[in-house]
This record gives sequence, structure tokens and C-alpha cells, in this order.
Amino acid sequence: MDNRRFRKRTLFLIAYLVFALLPIYWMVNMSFKTNQEILSTFTLWPAEFTWANYRTIFTDPSWYSGYINSLIYVGINTVISLVVALPAAYAFSRYRFLGDKHVFFWLLTNRMTPPAVFLLPFFQLYTTLGLMDTHIAVAMAHLLFNVPLAVWILEGFMSGIPREIDETAYIDGYSFPRFFFTIFLPLIKAGVGVAAFFCFMFSWVELLLARTLTSVNAKPIVATMTRTVSASGMDWATLAAAGVLTIVPGAIVIWFVRHYIAKGFAMGRV
Repeated sequence: MDNRRFRKRTLFLIAYLVFALLPIYWMVNMSFKTNQEILSTFTLWPAEFTWANYRTIFTDPSWYSGYINSLIYVGINTVISLVVALPAAYAFSRYRFLGDKHVFFWLLTNRMTPPAVFLLPFFQLYTTLGLMDTHIAVAMAHLLFNVPLAVWILEGFMSGIPREIDETAYIDGYSFPRFFFTIFLPLIKAGVGVAAFFCFMFSWVELLLARTLTSVNAKPIVATMTRTVSASGMDWATLAAAGVLTIVPGAIVIWFVRHYIAKGFAMGRV
């Protein structure tokens, strides 16, 4: 019975891995082909292996500038989201005040709202302030969705830290900033890693706001990838290479915070 159950689990795991990895493999496979081969024949590996698609991305400013722009505003957004969310999450986890649960729920409703709802207000506001087509414009727009998520995640980790630690630190003469940065923050570093990961991933893949609020100077890679149609048709090979390179930053972030994400699942906050 145990061997049969083990075989079933093994087969299920293999089937799941094939299902999950097949699209990624096919995209990598396409990135080393020419458009002619992609459109003419069905092959499991490139018949004529080529680096031309990656060379195009690394040499064409319209392509590699998209990655640079994305990394800039995603980094700005992640840092600001954590700076804003940390004190807010600490207040929700340590203090009780009138309407605290309602305010917490209101924050989460912002995260549940589709980005399209806020598209017109952001567009009009940034046009008036002269912030259109800037990195800070997209970063600030994404704060509306990332800060509530970061507060929710961090509040769960902070609530798991006993209040006695705060009281002991105050008795020992610690000021709040010293206590927060030297004692409390290291205790919730797993939560910070999880919150940073989800903030990064949302900003990295979000398309609607990023495409609408930018045009040239701050256009991200997700917007660039939607504009690959030319007079000769869709450039499938270059688009596949761009897709492969788009996965790399997220994979790197996942590698560094994988232990924190596992701890977040264990605590029921992810």
C-alpha cells in the first residue's frame, strides 16, 4: 500500500513538473530560433541555434532600457513600501485604537481593487503635476497596492513576537528607534523578505498602470514586450528571448527569499 501510494505521488509530481516547466522550456527553445523556423516547423530544439535574439535585446536601447526602467521603479517602490509598511504594521500589531480593524480592512480593500479603477485619477493627477513618463510616477502608483499587502504580511509576523520583548527593551533603557532596528527588526527579517518579494513581483509584472503612465523615458519591459509588431509581423523570437530575460530577476529574488517564503507559509501569512 505504501509503495503504491509513493508511486502515485511520484507520478503526480512528475506530471506537475512537466506541466509547469513545459511553457518555460518552450519559450527558451523559441528564443534560440529564427522567426522563420518558429513559423514553419515544429521542433523540440532549435535546428539552427542562434544568439541573435539576445544580441538584439542587449544592443537595442529600446529593449535593454526597458529592463533598466523596470528595475529602477520596482526598486523605488519596494523600498518605499517597506519604509511605510513597517511602522504601520507595528502600530496594528501592538496598539488598539478606535476603528483599527476597520482601517486594516480598508487597506486590504485597496489591494483587492483592480488597477483599472485608479487609472484615470492617476493619469489626470500626474498630468497636472508633470510626473507622466517618470519612474517615480509608476512607483508611487504601485504603492496603493503594495503597501496594504506589506502591512498585512508584516503585521502577522509582528503579532507573533511577544510583547514582553518590547517592555524588556524599554526597561533596559532602549529608545524606540534603537529597539526597533537592533532588536525587533532582526526578529521579523523573514516577514520583511516575504513582503519585499511580493512587492517586487507585483511591480515587476504589472502592465496596465506601467504602460499608461509611461511612454518613452520610463517605459518598462512589460510595455515594450507588447509592442513587437512591425510591418513584417510579430517578432516571436525576440519576444521569447525578452520573456526569458524577464523571468531572471524574479528567479533571483525567489532564490534569496525562498526560506522566508517557506516560513511565511508556515505561519499562515502567505
